[in-house]
Amino acid sequence: MLSRCPVCPSLARSHKLGPADDEMYQKTSLTVMQKESDGSPMIYSYSSRGFNVNGNRVFGPCAVMPPAILQWNVSSYKDITEDSLALFHLLEPHIEILVLGTGAHTERLDPSILSFIRKKGIAVEVQDTPNACATFNFLASEGRITAAGLIPPTPPVE
Repeated sequence: MLSRCPVCPSLARSHKLGPADDEMYQKTSLTVMQKESDGSPMIYSYSSRGFNVNGNRVFGPCAVMPPAILQWNVSSYKDITEDSLALFHLLEPHIEILVLGTGAHTERLDPSILSFIRKKGIAVEVQDTPNACATFNFLASEGRITAAGLIPPTPPVE
């Protein structure tokens, strides 16, 4: 299921942007991400199936970027790559902080991936998903231009 905001065009996954694509496409401008925006998204709850963001149910991994809530095309922390992070650094104005929730546990990401996003001028916090949701809510409530990439926490296999 794909959750859409009323100002977002139809979403399709026919092409993944790569680092070489940056120069080929114009950056998207979202003026609602300005600091004076009063409509900060809040993550109300999460489960192993997805998230509740401002009353919108999102199944599976999601990207939360005011005002959009998008499904994120990753299945685990191992799928977090430069390609999967492209949507976060293509936004204008630039987000200040990206909070990544890697599931039930904080997972170690490839240092080159973290370096890539930091070179784009974005601070990165990598946490387990429950803490990432809380961190995102806190930063958003402070008026920070924040985005989150969240993978639902899966229950332990017995």
